[in-house]
Amino acid sequence: MTKYVASRSRPKLPWQNSQLLGADIVATLKQLKSENGPDLLVQGSSEFVQTLWKNGLIDEFSVLIFPVVLGKGKRLFGDGAIPAGLKLLKSKSYPTGVIVANYAPDGAVKIGDFQLAEPSDAEIERRRTLA
Repeated sequence: MTKYVASRSRPKLPWQNSQLLGADIVATLKQLKSENGPDLLVQGSSEFVQTLWKNGLIDEFSVLIFPVVLGKGKRLFGDGAIPAGLKLLKSKSYPTGVIVANYAPDGAVKIGDFQLAEPSDAEIERRRTLA
């Protein structure tokens, strides 16, 4: 399958403002990212995104979560994915139950918990009754 990516050039390709990535996709994308121009976007390619992730070429993920359970399917991060932390940039939920979450790479995996920075009034009361 031929891969395309948004670019400022206007080669003779089926999609306007597209450029063939060529044999060395990583080098081509690094070059495009170093230039001034529009954002680059990859949609729906869980295999291609693995190459981009392994080479530090992803600045932001937009993850769409749909309220269905199918049992099997493609994994966004499959075998061989490099472990890393992600930082939530923004999120939005919709009346249909769909959630769109945007994440940026955030260094190494950080082990943590779900504890609030400041305990709620109910938690303070719970702790008081345990003492």
